[in-house]
Amino acid sequence: MLDKNRHKRIRLLLKKLNKERKVQAEKIDILCKDLIGAQRSFIKRLKIIDFKAHFYESIIGKTDLDNLLCTSVEMIREEIPKANIIFFLRQAETWEPHFFESEQAVPLEKQFFEKSFTPELMDNICASNEICRIDDMFAMGLHGNPKDFGKISALAVPMNSPDTSLGFIFIYRSKENKISNYEISNISAIACGLFRAISSCQALLHSSK
Repeated sequence: MLDKNRHKRIRLLLKKLNKERKVQAEKIDILCKDLIGAQRSFIKRLKIIDFKAHFYESIIGKTDLDNLLCTSVEMIREEIPKANIIFFLRQAETWEPHFFESEQAVPLEKQFFEKSFTPELMDNICASNEICRIDDMFAMGLHGNPKDFGKISALAVPMNSPDTSLGFIFIYRSKENKISNYEISNISAIACGLFRAISSCQALLHSSK
């Protein structure tokens, strides 16, 4: 009888220990996943900082606008391969587009974008002061057939300061090669510095006239 009770207590104790071990293992598993997630997030932030530093190093000292834009495009394409890039820059009361097409064929012509982006839409993109997707731009007055824009993955990145709007960068590539959130984070990180660099080039150009 005593042996039977003792065996019963031992079984209950073992059951309790196994349950506690299982709970502890689950807690450790959650902690490990949190640590791995935090590490990955930290590495991504470091990569963004590295790209930002590399980008600024490449454009520093550029005083010619065309040279600055070409260098910027090269750097952006290192992060967003095969990207087609358009800089829509304010020029007094008008807008001046600067087209940089990749070698990858995208079935949309320059004239298509010139017709689709009205002055009102470009003002709205800049006024939003945040990254805009195609759906956002249609809500702001984007012209054109949604099916045509459905062929691409695109975003517009405003280049603003608290009191000045310089324009925006429109980046796109084929829909099959969607622009990722990580790539968007990289481009967003350089918008402020690119704003300053373009502003300096434009100021030098105006002062020389």
